Amino acid sequence: MNAPTGEKLQKILARAGFGSRRSVEALIEQGLVKINGRTAKLGDRATAADKIKVRDQAVRETRLQKQPTQVILYNKPEGRLCTRNDEKGRDTIFAQLPRIVNGRWISVGRLDLNTSGLLVLTNNGELANRMMHPSYEIEREYTVRVFGEISDAIIKQLVTTGVVLEDGPAKFGKVTKMPTHEADSMNQWYRVTIKEGRNREVRRIWAAVGVQVSRLHRVRYGEFSLPRNLRKGKTQELSWKQVNQLLKSVHLPPEARPDLNKHQVVSEKKKKRMQTASKPVARKPSLKQRGKRTVHDLNDWDKPKRRR
Repeated sequence: MNAPTGEKLQKILARAGFGSRRSVEALIEQGLVKINGRTAKLGDRATAADKIKVRDQAVRETRLQKQPTQVILYNKPEGRLCTRNDEKGRDTIFAQLPRIVNGRWISVGRLDLNTSGLLVLTNNGELANRMMHPSYEIEREYTVRVFGEISDAIIKQLVTTGVVLEDGPAKFGKVTKMPTHEADSMNQWYRVTIKEGRNREVRRIWAAVGVQVSRLHRVRYGEFSLPRNLRKGKTQELSWKQVNQLLKSVHLPPEARPDLNKHQVVSEKKKKRMQTASKPVARKPSLKQRGKRTVHDLNDWDKPKRRR
């Protein structure tokens, strides 16, 4: 029996930027993906040479081919949605992102309309899926402004027993009070960490203990902190080395430098050989330069000297 060829369809489409692996699986289950003219099903395998359609739109072969992983850090301002299109015509984050070739940006989790701060985006759906998956326990850190003084008992509850939300129990990893410069202010700032990314989870945890959140700002996602010099609405791309460190952290294989291919890579030995060959060869000084008479000098002896 021949071994199945190609990769799982959801993996190919996730890598091509059609969403995380879970969201691509949902597209397949809804019958919105076709492969070589038939409706695809979970478990199907494919290659870049297959004719694939998503929502009746043909997917270019170049897009299905594996592209170098790109990751950007985005400083999301308040008032922008993390969806691609909004029925009400509200602003989305994607209008502020750089153009990407043969793919599209996938948001690693979301920040709601009134939440600002660090958002990680990538063109690699498998990477996005793993970064969001609870099993990898990637820590998120937020600064939170709440109204009123919070008792020590409530702080202890938030990091020990936690609270029960409509979609299950939840708690923070740490809750640290931040210094305030306004002595008479009723608002207090806290720094919290959490290893999940459920919808509006940070706000709902505070609400469960009767505390209203008035400002929410994400400052860190895993090992990446929001750069101090990254202005609101702007992005910063990770280097090739940083991308490979991130891939390694979620057990994905490293990638070669995107600006080099196998025809461009030159071994160190060959480089050294080329450099040696390009160096000018040191020549010995001529006899004339060393003060000795040459054949031409000897021939000159036979010539009559011109009288002055």
